Amino acid sequence: MTSVRSIASAHGSEATLLEAARAGDLGAFDALVTDHRRALHLHCYRMLGSYHDAEEATQETMLRAWRRLDLFEGRAPLRHWLYRIATTTCLNMITARNRVPAGLSDVPYLTPYPDQLLDQLPSVDADPAAVAERRESVALAFVAALQSLPATQRATLILRDVLGWPAAEVAELLDTTVAAVNSSLQRARATLPSPGGRRSLDERDREVAERFMTCWHRCDFEALAALLREDAILRMPPERAEFRGRTAIIDFFATVPADGHLDHIRLQLTRANGGPAVAAWMRDETGEPSPFGLMALTVDDGRIATITGFPDPALFAVFGLPG
Repeated sequence: MTSVRSIASAHGSEATLLEAARAGDLGAFDALVTDHRRALHLHCYRMLGSYHDAEEATQETMLRAWRRLDLFEGRAPLRHWLYRIATTTCLNMITARNRVPAGLSDVPYLTPYPDQLLDQLPSVDADPAAVAERRESVALAFVAALQSLPATQRATLILRDVLGWPAAEVAELLDTTVAAVNSSLQRARATLPSPGGRRSLDERDREVAERFMTCWHRCDFEALAALLREDAILRMPPERAEFRGRTAIIDFFATVPADGHLDHIRLQLTRANGGPAVAAWMRDETGEPSPFGLMALTVDDGRIATITGFPDPALFAVFGLPG
């Protein structure tokens, strides 16, 4: 099968690719958009809070772009035109949900985002949208908090503060005025923390996560407690229950997962949303390890501040983990 790279090389410049794609050459279209797919996927993830929904939105974006390619006039970069389609697609999906979550514990569709996909983003260039292609604004708490905003506020905040779009361009996309965009942005900023997000996984975070796994496998609850902040929080979407405080979390670990036999659950370090995460395999009835889910950890000053558990074996394929 001919690769996208060879197709791009054969067709030449973006203008040549665009002409060929408009003539019905699907290979040329793939070559035209391939460098934008990962950034668009991350944009959809921020908008929707779900890796699986982002997959659907990205596919729909590409389908709409292919069908409407004759409408692309070239007055703005192709990337911006694709972001416009992706944003509209996400807004339609948010409307279909017909409900805005009330808080972090009310986001049942929330899923983590693999850092290995962030590593695939193109390098930063002069385009303001490239700012979004780094690890900024992908922290799990920030993405979850975005979901509590009304759809247009969410889009406004991401387009303005994450992608760096001018207010006039956002107003045109959302079919509103610059004044309305500025007002919406002000309300969104007042609701959410700064979208700076977490830094990439550093050595200290890795050490904390590795100590967490060691204590877990040893069923050393006292040592596990020492790794947690006093005010640590454990969440497990789609369940709405939250465990607040070191004592409540350790009590849960000591009684619920495998009836407290944590050594029956094998953990492996991975990365999600710019921070450490651990994948968990639980022994099945035959004693063999079976994929169970992931725990995303937020480390603050050497201690774990939040644990967000995702009991979803389907995430293993997303994260490239053995099933």
